[in-house]
Amino acid sequence: MEQFKRFKEEITRFLMMYKFALDSLETKIEILKEEFHFLHDYNPIEHTKSRLKSPESILNKMNRKGCDISFVSIRDKIKDIAGLRITCSFVSDIYRIREMLRSQSDLTILETKDYIEHPKPNGYQSLHLIVEVPVYMSDRQEKVCVEVQIRTIAMDFWASLEHKIFYKYNEAVPLRLLQELKEAADSAAALDKQMERLHNEIAEIKENHEASEIAKTKRIIIKDQEYQIPAALLEMIDIGQGND
Repeated sequence: MEQFKRFKEEITRFLMMYKFALDSLETKIEILKEEFHFLHDYNPIEHTKSRLKSPESILNKMNRKGCDISFVSIRDKIKDIAGLRITCSFVSDIYRIREMLRSQSDLTILETKDYIEHPKPNGYQSLHLIVEVPVYMSDRQEKVCVEVQIRTIAMDFWASLEHKIFYKYNEAVPLRLLQELKEAADSAAALDKQMERLHNEIAEIKENHEASEIAKTKRIIIKDQEYQIPAALLEMIDIGQGND
């Protein structure tokens, strides 16, 4: 009984490290999201979703790998015990978020798998990162791995439905269905490209309009005649306001 109690405490403490790593990473993502929105009036992150593997799932994966069952072995062999999925609007957002994570001095990206540049044969697309996160326990610091998946809404929609279609499907999938799923993935990728092009064009129109509005503020109209305000006069106005 005492041995079981000790084991339960050990596995609870072990999984808590991964929960804390997820909490820390989600806090960072939230800060980056708010900062980006404040500076650029745009939010690259639609939503996030985190998960922890259950002890049963961890043991099953270790058995499939044929590994020894120990906490040291589990930490060494399984890098996706903690997982964070980040869903974006556009493909460019995916790589922007990766760079935002890379710029964090206390995070280390240990591994990158780019299934956008190199999609899986079935059409799956996503950017997978293994990120090492520092976790500060009461008596020590631990470096814990978290798998981060970054994908667009279209990629996430396809992946979620593909998983539901094949969940617990043990028989060979007909070739026709595999081809249709691949075509659906190609359609999702084409939609991503089209929507990003539209987004960029609209952003350019908005930028040109704002530039035009700024230019108008540097002109005055007297008796239907438009005059450009000299730069030196604008500078004097700025100086005067500064003295106030």
